[in-house]
Amino acid sequence: MTDNTWSELDERAIKMAKVLSADAVQKAGHGHPGSPVSLAPIAYTLYQRFIKHDPNDPKWAGRDRFILSGGHASLTQYVQLYFSGYGVTLDDLKNFRGGKDTRTPGHPEVGLTPGIEMTTGPLGQGLASAVGFAYGQRFERGLLDPDAPEGTSPFDHKVWVICGEGDVEEGVSSEACSLAGNQKLGNLTVIFDANHIQIEGETKIAFAEDILKRYEAYGWYTDEISFIQPDGSYKEDIEGLTKVLEKAEQVTDRPKFIKVDTLIAWPTPGKTNDPSSHGSALGVDAVRGLKETLGFDPDVDFPVDEEALANARKVAERGLKAHAEWDEAFAKWAAANPDKAALYERIHAGKLPEDFDKAIDDLEAGYEVGAKVATRKASGAVLNALAAVMPELWGGSADLGGSNNTDIKGAASFSPEEFATTQHPNCSIYGRQLHFGVREFAMGAITNGILLGSDTRVFNGTFFQFADYERAACRLAALMEVPNLYVWTHDSVALGEDGPTHQPIEHLASFRAIPQFEVVRPADQWETAEAYRAFFEKENTYPTAMILTRQGVPTLAETAEKAKDGVKKGAYVLVDTEGTPDVIIMASGSEVQWAVAAAKTLADEGIKARVVSMVSMEWFEEQDAEYKESVLPASVKARVSVEAGLAMPWYKYLGAYGKPVSIEQFGLQGDGAQNMIDLGITAEHVVEAAKASIDEAK
Repeated sequence: MTDNTWSELDERAIKMAKVLSADAVQKAGHGHPGSPVSLAPIAYTLYQRFIKHDPNDPKWAGRDRFILSGGHASLTQYVQLYFSGYGVTLDDLKNFRGGKDTRTPGHPEVGLTPGIEMTTGPLGQGLASAVGFAYGQRFERGLLDPDAPEGTSPFDHKVWVICGEGDVEEGVSSEACSLAGNQKLGNLTVIFDANHIQIEGETKIAFAEDILKRYEAYGWYTDEISFIQPDGSYKEDIEGLTKVLEKAEQVTDRPKFIKVDTLIAWPTPGKTNDPSSHGSALGVDAVRGLKETLGFDPDVDFPVDEEALANARKVAERGLKAHAEWDEAFAKWAAANPDKAALYERIHAGKLPEDFDKAIDDLEAGYEVGAKVATRKASGAVLNALAAVMPELWGGSADLGGSNNTDIKGAASFSPEEFATTQHPNCSIYGRQLHFGVREFAMGAITNGILLGSDTRVFNGTFFQFADYERAACRLAALMEVPNLYVWTHDSVALGEDGPTHQPIEHLASFRAIPQFEVVRPADQWETAEAYRAFFEKENTYPTAMILTRQGVPTLAETAEKAKDGVKKGAYVLVDTEGTPDVIIMASGSEVQWAVAAAKTLADEGIKARVVSMVSMEWFEEQDAEYKESVLPASVKARVSVEAGLAMPWYKYLGAYGKPVSIEQFGLQGDGAQNMIDLGITAEHVVEAAKASIDEAK
């Protein structure tokens, strides 16, 4: 049972939280003060009474996870981190939005401020990724301690979220919350701050549905409490909120959605329930009025009630006690489960299994030069080989498992048994095969949450064209440096008869444009296997997309010899000549075969062509200048790029005289192979481009 005793010191701390939030925005001159002011009692209640956490160790594995989905209200969390003793200081609050050196930016950023679990900026993604946090907790528990009764495992923890209207208006939250209901995620509790205000004013002009009925339809437990009293007065009913949350905690078979009706910025004179308080500083007069209303000296900025702060800091003592109890339970579990404990130690440290390389080597031993294999099929074989030695690896796709080759053979589906189907009869709440339905954006956000909230590794898949729907989550993964793995197949006009709507053109350029996002496009089986090896072995934790073909491509003799050393460097010399080449032909993916064929034709005509397989521009750019010069010597001005998409990313390598063989229009109806011919992605066209570049470079 939660300690439901509230003292005057708690009330004083809540008042202080309101004033500190208002002062921080006022000093910065910009920000979102209204929600932090009115959310103060809710956040304080969670941090002091419900969230299991240890401010002395923000990364404690046994902690609950808290996500402030409406990241614009970041001061809501920063103040509680200050109160709880996470190392966030009063000076940090004074430096809110203070530029590159601030630890309290306008939106929470993981890795910057202790106690922040994820970067929440664009609305909806925090809530959607929280679903992923809940996925990850359940799967990791199943991996390590599946038989323990509910609530008794060291791997049991809860996920708490505060969200607002903007979060539930965004479609990604609907996608993810629908899945959360289907998955019966009893470890997830969402508190919905219904203040009925957003930037353009009252929300009812664009958001008038019964949100509780919507979440009931998703399969969630719902409840509500209103701080707005029947007579129109306002009471921050903390004891009532505590009882509602206690009742919700008894529900373990569904996620929980608790609506709290509030007035934004209450009790700020002239700004309470006013849209201007959402995204603008309250103003000097309003801040003075708030301080006077709450009993603070209006002439003192950033006032600290030391007695109330000391009382709030006692949460750290409770955190140490909870941590010690967890350590004891963990030690007992480890002693009783030495094999599982060794697995936990490995995955918690982020290490690969000893037989990781062997799994890939054994697979490669079966490759045959000349065999024609789609790289999506090669990818599926690698994922299954790795899944056999990496029990922490799981994943799936957005209703395209068979097409993406993202099915883990023999694996149970991650789903309650009652949702088993004829196609997927083997379901378990601890299964490792994910099914997202047609929800690309939620898939990206959920897998981000899985990676942030657990020690497991996850992949997700769709057609490359549909990655556009996932893009915002990909960008956030890159910003957070989350090693998400995207399996994106059907990568060009060569997919054929589905037509231009399904044929990627601008997508390689578009995703290469995201900083800290790595695009990998292997040419054949060898490069595919080595791309996965490189991804898992890389020291950085950037998200990576494997861009894969639907059509069969030849397994090249040249990659068999050179891929193992070359792929991890991003680009390497696949075919070379004696002496200085006359022209360098660069290509990626399925077009590498045409570059190799063109080089042979040119050689027959006495023209020396070097072929460079550009597996990943991002990986290549990580190499030192000496290596890059050895692959693309500056002295060779004649260059050709070959890729079935926009030429835009290649110009930095083509130079003044280079010629792209590319596609600068939308795709075509018809057979995929014929599409490539009609759009000029042929060895003959490469030969023509090489000769033209040589002529211009003379």
